[in-house]
Amino acid sequence: MDIISTVLDILSIISLVIGLLFLCLGMLGLLRLPDVYNRLHATTKVATLGALGVLLSIIIQEGYTPMGVKAFTVAMFILLTAPISGHMIGKAAYSHGVKLCEGTCIDEYGPSRGPQSVSKKKK
Repeated sequence: MDIISTVLDILSIISLVIGLLFLCLGMLGLLRLPDVYNRLHATTKVATLGALGVLLSIIIQEGYTPMGVKAFTVAMFILLTAPISGHMIGKAAYSHGVKLCEGTCIDEYGPSRGPQSVSKKKK
């Protein structure tokens, strides 16, 4: 085994562990957060980073092979679609009347989608 192979293996393992850690944190956020908007934040942001960590590990291991190119393509697809899908799910939930949790103090859409409306609950 040469030194470059060993370094690539270590980088791949670190990337995989970081990706799995982000995925576990996203799962924990999905279970613990109070409403759909907070859960959506946890799943889109954290799960995107977790999936990218795992895919980066595959890219490091495979290099410029068909498998590495496919992993890179999937990573780019996730980077492009995850924020858009998260935004659309949140917008659909809001337009269908899903309530914000009690701790939310700013409703950016407001009653008429005008300027920010601050809730009357003060800390």
